[in-house]
Amino acid sequence: MFKFLKNVSREMQKVSWPKGNELTKYTITVLTTVAFVAVFFAAIDQGISMILELFFE
Repeated sequence: MFKFLKNVSREMQKVSWPKGNELTKYTITVLTTVAFVAVFFAAIDQGISMILELFFE
């Protein structure tokens, strides 16, 4: 177990972490994408609901 954690620690030091500006850009990109997908699927859901109400009323 200790050998595994030591290897994990060693590998984490090799990772190139994003700088502040990159991190901000990536965060904005992810949040924008999530918001777009949420609105898209909400609109699709609303449209399907409206179509089903027309058929089953």
